[in-house]
Amino acid sequence: MKRRLIFSLVIAVLLVNLAIGAQIYLAAAGSAKNPHDLEGPELQLFSEVLERVHNEYVDGKDMTYQQLVHTSLNGMVKRLDPHSEFLDATSYQRLQDDTEGQFGGLGLVVSMRDGWVTVVTPMEDTPGFRAGILTGDRIMKIGGKSVEKVPLDEVVNQLRGEPDTKVTVTLQRPATGETKDYTLKRAVIQMAMVKDVNGKKEFPLDENRVGYVRLTQFGDQTSEELEAALQKLQRQGMRGLVMDLRWNPGGLLDEAVTVCQKFLPRGQLVVSTEGRHMLEKFYAKGSGDELNGMPIVILANLGSASAAEIVTGCLQDLHRAVVLGEKTFGKGSVQTIFPLDDGSALKLTVAKYYTPSHKVIHEHGIMPDILVPMTDAEEAALILQRSPGGVESLPEKKQMEIRAIHDTQLERAEDLLKGLILYRTMSGGAKPEKVAAK
Repeated sequence: MKRRLIFSLVIAVLLVNLAIGAQIYLAAAGSAKNPHDLEGPELQLFSEVLERVHNEYVDGKDMTYQQLVHTSLNGMVKRLDPHSEFLDATSYQRLQDDTEGQFGGLGLVVSMRDGWVTVVTPMEDTPGFRAGILTGDRIMKIGGKSVEKVPLDEVVNQLRGEPDTKVTVTLQRPATGETKDYTLKRAVIQMAMVKDVNGKKEFPLDENRVGYVRLTQFGDQTSEELEAALQKLQRQGMRGLVMDLRWNPGGLLDEAVTVCQKFLPRGQLVVSTEGRHMLEKFYAKGSGDELNGMPIVILANLGSASAAEIVTGCLQDLHRAVVLGEKTFGKGSVQTIFPLDDGSALKLTVAKYYTPSHKVIHEHGIMPDILVPMTDAEEAALILQRSPGGVESLPEKKQMEIRAIHDTQLERAEDLLKGLILYRTMSGGAKPEKVAAK
């Protein structure tokens, strides 16, 4: 009560001062250069609306001024773009937890697209991935309640929770119009960053000496895990490489740069970030191309986003890899976290990524050199095939149907590499190795 009285007195004094200097402030308002100049009509309008909502809104009996201010800030920032947001203290702490690599949830990377909460990609080896949820699926309800007009951070908060707790999510698949309920058990989201074709870390070669690595996301250990995989493949006599970035939602910029520099000469531009007050360029700092020009094919699709698009765009631009599959997601903006005094934070888009040839990634994506589309049914089958126990959990007849579906994109990539290896050998770029008969 005392706090409300003090606030009302402050507002009253402010309004008196504003009335006296109204004409001066009106003249200055249009030329305000920074927030400290907004001492007149703008703050008066905000204060009037704040007080009116607090006193009159039908469901606002228990609303605090802090909640209203935070809601105002969130609304302002949300109008900028889908990736900027105001984080209260709880949300900011959750974001910090995420960077440490563990949280309880479903493993769904989501974003706002065309006004819908949309799945960017299901993270591998997670409940959402094993359930067959696909890139592009729209989240309509959580726990039976609509998420329409619910802020994205609140949707994420509802999807997360203590491991082993259940949540029902209603999703719509735009391609078919189908709406389906999924009751999923939350789990600790933790995953290997680099895997082989069998979802393990053994990294065998196929009969044509083609290696395969699948990068699931760009976390702290991605470049180290990739280095170990490449060394293992090279010891076996690898002659071509498939790097699978499908359904990779991205991650750390530094890791994307480190991955690129394994295949590039030292000093080569990898990516640049450009904003209103910044221009930063990232160059390869490694010891040079570890594979000595060995042919590479990158697999990409709509689930490839952010850091995955940086790697795809860079190696495509520099003609170091052939990109095969489908157009990527188009998330190429840079967010910076600005901590605030009360424990909250501002996550703000401050720049965009550009490939070495200065192509913008954001909202454009990377077009493959060789387009090989796949249907939703084929993608769902591949996700089940990749998921440990995913196929086995189905009825026997369905298991046979799922196993019968081929990864046509991977098959095309392997065929392409066979031709590139043959051409490289015939042109003197590489000598075929002698392999003992077995």
